[in-house]
Amino acid sequence: MEQMVSVGDGEVWADDSQGERKGERRETGGLPLVLLHPGVADSRVWDPVLPRLVERHRVIRFDVRGYGNSPAPTAKFSLVEDLVAVLDHFGLSRVALVGSSMGGAAAVNLALDDPARVAALALLVPGVTGYEGLAAPGFMAEVEKLAAADDMDGLLALTLRTFGAAGTDGDAEAAAHVRSAIPAWFTNHPHQMPDAPAFDRLGELGMPCLLALGERDQPEVIRCNEEMAARIPGCRLVRLSGSDHLPTLREPETVASLILQTCEGPAN
Repeated sequence: MEQMVSVGDGEVWADDSQGERKGERRETGGLPLVLLHPGVADSRVWDPVLPRLVERHRVIRFDVRGYGNSPAPTAKFSLVEDLVAVLDHFGLSRVALVGSSMGGAAAVNLALDDPARVAALALLVPGVTGYEGLAAPGFMAEVEKLAAADDMDGLLALTLRTFGAAGTDGDAEAAAHVRSAIPAWFTNHPHQMPDAPAFDRLGELGMPCLLALGERDQPEVIRCNEEMAARIPGCRLVRLSGSDHLPTLREPETVASLILQTCEGPAN
């Protein structure tokens, strides 16, 4: 069921698979899954994997402020604080977090802040706060240059070159996701507060964790993901040979299986 959720001085759009849809109610067992999207797409990026997940779990996904159906922020906010507000709204005391890129960073921060609330982590090409050198050299400077020129086509092409190397034939699906997400980069920048550094605390994570990196992602992200996996105790590192920074679009069946394996393990 789609709804707007209050988060601090704003609101976000969220969808709960256990809500009522067209007069029906879906009841599932196991841990609730909360899906956190990347910065280059909104929550629609989960569409290719969603059908398999909702067959076995309650699944909640939401759009970060400024993305998708969520209004742009008008006050200071943090990704983790908004995530906590969403969990509280749905009465979720213990969940599995599934985070891609930006969403992965938020998932890690909450797992460190409140480990009792996070039963498992499935991290897809994740970012992490407190890590230097995650962005490709010159990427942000080029973004600023293109933004100053109001060159949306240039921003789209740059982002697809950087994060969508596995795309073929014009990559219309990825292009649509990225084009929709780009405005949020600029509406959110003045308001989004950085969450606490997490990279040097990864050794504190104790829940089951999967980290899937895309072998066609940018080298800086691959290096970061390898270092993250090495620091997280017992982390399962999986290399997706056909994926860039958008694994749910590139290898959805594999990604869905990995998520289910992680969130349905013996420890859960």
